[in-house]
Amino acid sequence: MRTDEAGALRHHGDAEVRDGGPGLVDLAVNVRADTPPAWLRARLAASLTGLAAYPDGRAARAAVAARHGLPVERVLLTAGAAEAFVLLARALEVRRPVVVHPQFTEPEAALRDAGHEVGRVLLREADGFRLLPGAVPEDADLVVLGNPTNPTSVLHPSAALARLARPGRTLVVDEAFMDAVPGEAEALAGRTDLPGLVVLRSLTKTWGLAGLRVGYVLAAPDTIRALERAQPLWPVSTPALVAAEACVSPGALAEAERAARATAADRAVLVEGLREAGLTVVGPPRAPFVLARVPEAARVRRELRALGFAVRRGDTFPGLTGDAWLRLAVRDRGTTEAFLKALRAVRGGG
Repeated sequence: MRTDEAGALRHHGDAEVRDGGPGLVDLAVNVRADTPPAWLRARLAASLTGLAAYPDGRAARAAVAARHGLPVERVLLTAGAAEAFVLLARALEVRRPVVVHPQFTEPEAALRDAGHEVGRVLLREADGFRLLPGAVPEDADLVVLGNPTNPTSVLHPSAALARLARPGRTLVVDEAFMDAVPGEAEALAGRTDLPGLVVLRSLTKTWGLAGLRVGYVLAAPDTIRALERAQPLWPVSTPALVAAEACVSPGALAEAERAARATAADRAVLVEGLREAGLTVVGPPRAPFVLARVPEAARVRRELRALGFAVRRGDTFPGLTGDAWLRLAVRDRGTTEAFLKALRAVRGGG
């Protein structure tokens, strides 16, 4: 793989904000605004009195297991979903790994760093970036895809994903944004009937914990043991464990559901505005971000930055070739309307 291609796989939305200078309105990073909430910050602050002790993940692991109706042997806590991708790449013996693109690029980067030759299944714009039957090679023994998918915001039917599972294959479904879907429609988390199923979850997006690094893996016990052997000791900090336990509580789940419904309403405002501006939006979008086809996307992104708005370039995602794509995080109506005004200005429409 070329150096520039490897670098593209490691490009993430935080670079758009970090490298753009201070004061930018962030539509590049898919973390819910105004988080973590006050009650969660208080729980985290209280955990600091226990930092002298080594982390004990038993309570958090049990809480995650209970949240999904699983035994604890099917749960592994990780330092975010990104660590889980590294563990999968290093711990599992696979011959033909395949990543379904466009999607989050870290799984492929982790596999390549571990020495694997990675195949790609490129979903097509003409199909709405939806997975079609037979797209994944039969001999693929590791298949990775996201649901809902970053950056397309496509939510694949769970039945279609379940058909990819079979003995001798590990099926990794990244559900990092599933708790931002009302009712968690099409989730596979908690399923134990599908051979080789591995589901990844992140608490980063809905709860604003990107700086804390916390997520988890749901899989068969033998897979969990293999991943655990590849982890360093005490991989998840005490505050992150406290956050994991707190964010799977009944009250937190109810709050996440309310936030998901509010995000859906805010997303509708963004989508309508983009379409009124003459842009194509991949859809129907179901995640807390949208993917838009924007002519001269690089120029538009630069000029939006000059007007104070950071957006995510799309050309670093395999399958989104050319100067044509931007990913936009969903924000509140006021922020969205200000952004749409800026977008019209840089495109000559206002």
